[in-house]
Amino acid sequence: MAALLLLLDLLIIAGATASGILWLKASRGRMRRVSASEHLDHHDLNRLVVAFNRTQLLNRQAALATALAAFDGALRMALGVATA
Repeated sequence: MAALLLLLDLLIIAGATASGILWLKASRGRMRRVSASEHLDHHDLNRLVVAFNRTQLLNRQAALATALAAFDGALRMALGVATA
């Protein structure tokens, strides 16, 4: 049982670390502001769409890592209480 609890502790640490790294990567890229007088062509729109898609993908992965870390934490707490 101690090995299982240690494994859960390591999974919690790994999940929280992965979540933090993914959200850091998602928030790192800044998009340039567009003024109202600026003319946008299809290249500009494509860059905006790609940036939004990449950020959304990283945010989704970070949310999944956070959910897995929270589930591991809840399981760890339940098993810790059950063995006490």
